[in-house]
Amino acid sequence: MTINGVLNLNKPVGETSMDMVRMVKRLTREKKVGHGGTLDPIASGVLPICFGQATRLMDPLVDGTKLYRAKVRLGETTDTYDSDGTIVATSDATGVTREAIESALEAFRGQILQVPPMYSALKHGGERLYDLARAGFEVEREARSVKVSRLEILEWNSPDVVLDIECGRGVYVRSIGHDLGQALGCGAHIIELDRRKAGPFIVENGVTPEAFAAAVEAGTWRDFIHTPDTVVQHLPSATVTGAMESFVKNGRPVTLGSREATADVEHGALWRVYSHDGQFLALARFDKPLGQWKPEKVFDPEPVARVKDPALS
Repeated sequence: MTINGVLNLNKPVGETSMDMVRMVKRLTREKKVGHGGTLDPIASGVLPICFGQATRLMDPLVDGTKLYRAKVRLGETTDTYDSDGTIVATSDATGVTREAIESALEAFRGQILQVPPMYSALKHGGERLYDLARAGFEVEREARSVKVSRLEILEWNSPDVVLDIECGRGVYVRSIGHDLGQALGCGAHIIELDRRKAGPFIVENGVTPEAFAAAVEAGTWRDFIHTPDTVVQHLPSATVTGAMESFVKNGRPVTLGSREATADVEHGALWRVYSHDGQFLALARFDKPLGQWKPEKVFDPEPVARVKDPALS
């Protein structure tokens, strides 16, 4: 039986996200496996691995809030913006104070414009930026609007500063480190990066590759799999019964409550829909003019129901 759900994997330093996907596929022999948000080889921490129908929920994972802990080294600039790259410039950072860093960080909080690094998977003219960078080319990158909800100093031990970063989709922590160095006039790059949270998953409850491999050997690895709807618990939910349950399963629009009951629901709102016995059936979007909920993603409830959902915290 195909497994549908999400594994909260704690990725170690030195491995790529795809290395972890390949490992999980090899161990479990599951065919449909993907990850919910790339981590660079230098980074460790939460890497959600999606199985089966849960791969259709990778967008909410990528869109969700992330929490990072980053150690930034001042005085050295690298071409990749992290310690995996080549140092391209050095500068004396001994005069930098905590107060100066605090002041510089203000420009990186909130809704900001950020230029992605050359060493990234974004495309330019059909080619990955990192492929162009490795070939010796640098191209102009358009700044993108991204959100940094929190950016605080956790530790300051010159020339290293540890930052606590909470952010949304599309933020490059490497760029924050690099740009901070530029703002301080001494250059900087990331030397350690740990993703502490991705969507509903936290690092404290993550499973190491070694522990997961042992669980596969023992035949208990399914105990680590969270149900697909774990990813979208932040959305409101509704329950359908009778004929409406069949309609949802077949992707047909349904009416959930009276117009008075849905008066405060915004057009385009996305809700979770469950059967009368608690099976996750679909994500449905509200069409306010019609007063109907249109199933956007429909899930087969039978295999989902057999996947254990351990507590997240």
